[in-house]
Amino acid sequence: MIAIVDYNMGNLASVKNAFDLLGEKVVVESDPHNLKNYDRIILPGVGAFGDAMEHLRERGMDQAVREYAQSGKYLLGICLGMQLLFESSEEFGLSEGLGLIAGRVVAFDSSRFHTPLKVPHMGWNRMFTSQHPLFEGLDEAHYLYFVHSYHALCQDERDSIGESVYGYRFTSAVAHENVMGIQPHPEKSHKNGLTILKNFIKL
Repeated sequence: MIAIVDYNMGNLASVKNAFDLLGEKVVVESDPHNLKNYDRIILPGVGAFGDAMEHLRERGMDQAVREYAQSGKYLLGICLGMQLLFESSEEFGLSEGLGLIAGRVVAFDSSRFHTPLKVPHMGWNRMFTSQHPLFEGLDEAHYLYFVHSYHALCQDERDSIGESVYGYRFTSAVAHENVMGIQPHPEKSHKNGLTILKNFIKL
């Protein structure tokens, strides 16, 4: 069984619909005490990092997610959910994250852009991936759909399993043992997005 973590900050319906297309039963779970009952969990997220962490703490979901990750079961963060896996974010001031992956979340540095680009980074973009089971069967181009103004910096480069380019290269997918995250929205990325979710189910 797969749970989508409900902490009032995620695009739950669209993520659930993606799993429905795959014929996979998922539960939108708002009770932190129940997370341990699932084989895999999805941590979605839309909005600001600090607000998301506050919602997680208010519901007791922050500690429940940490304990779930420590159990060795598979966890996938999506978009803001991926960023929450890190130790901190500089979005609207410094905020503490879940600390499941060493590193931090920073704003796009427009001074490094070679040509004028708008932030947020929005739309279709490629992901250059390492060999990881999440990415088996993606088409050759690896295009996925992104919407974000901040990106992750891994303390250990081995935790970065996917990179994309927007002005400069940035980490767009991470994995540390059983904890994984992707910056793009698989539920909005058509076949490639569904392939990633299918691969997560098979882990």
